Amino acid sequence: MYEQGVIRPPTEASSLLVRVTRNCPWNQCLFCPAYKGTKFSKRTVEEVKKDIDTMAEDYKGYDIKAAFLQDGDTLILKTEDVLEILRYLKERFPSIERITSYARAPTLRRRTVEELMQLKEAGLTRIHVGLESGSATILKMVKKGITPEDIITGGRHVKEAGIELSEYIMPGIGGKTLSEENAKETARLLNIIEPDFIRVRTFAMHPMSPMQKMVKDGTFVPMTDDEIVGEIRLLVSNLREMHSYLSCGDFSLNLLMHINGWLDEKKDYMLKELAAFLSLTKRQRQAYSLIRRTSIIHYPVSIVLDRDVMERIEPEIERIESQGEGAFDRHIWGLMSYQLPQPQTDNWR
Repeated sequence: MYEQGVIRPPTEASSLLVRVTRNCPWNQCLFCPAYKGTKFSKRTVEEVKKDIDTMAEDYKGYDIKAAFLQDGDTLILKTEDVLEILRYLKERFPSIERITSYARAPTLRRRTVEELMQLKEAGLTRIHVGLESGSATILKMVKKGITPEDIITGGRHVKEAGIELSEYIMPGIGGKTLSEENAKETARLLNIIEPDFIRVRTFAMHPMSPMQKMVKDGTFVPMTDDEIVGEIRLLVSNLREMHSYLSCGDFSLNLLMHINGWLDEKKDYMLKELAAFLSLTKRQRQAYSLIRRTSIIHYPVSIVLDRDVMERIEPEIERIESQGEGAFDRHIWGLMSYQLPQPQTDNWR
């Protein structure tokens, strides 16, 4: 048997999962349930090699093309240890063409460009990083444990080393009060870094999140689907037409999953599609939100232009709204929150 972690990027769904560290070394982000209730630990090179040996036997005859190094911050290991693991992985799986990993921005800031170039030479092709927000205020509020300077320096190191960089951003993480700041500051950092991929991860609050107390205190006001689409539109309008791929299509909590494309080719198209949704009537936007949040199918926005569809769904919207002021938004937030990964303990701090 061999170990595997609890999460990986959606783009690594078919990748070989190789656990190099356990859980997350920071694990204090208020919005993230993935590793709560666990402790971080580093696996030894020999432990990882044994797992790779077992995998090589289990997958003998398979044409393995990609591998993902787990868990939350693989590159926190010594560079020479990661190099040894990469080389051994390619030795046992010679057909592998792509090896990717999560890494935190402070870790990448500490890694020199020369170290990262060594990792690239050994086979590391892409690094996934949780940027979340470019706002120093928001990063501090959600206890992300990083600064905008970490994000910029770490991202630049990866790009200079020639490794593909995938930055994850979180519209809605600043709430209504900091929505504009979140959009503009996040766009500012992305314009500096010019990552290969910008992956949109719409914020949803887990029922056990400590941020629920912030909502009750009034220090955090969650955003509606409409407002988050508006924030994404502001973000995109502030991004340069650079060769970065903006993706909403690989995360089910994104309302408009068809907003995808290279910014230097599709920015105008994406802005047009975002504006088209915002130009719908309030009832049509509510209908689309309810359809999307209660189905695994990504329906086109035009579905709410169908009169028969609206006649069927409006009674349900009215039923939800009859439960009190703000009931519809609370209903949508509830549907979204239960799609999040579950923490591994009830004592989420």
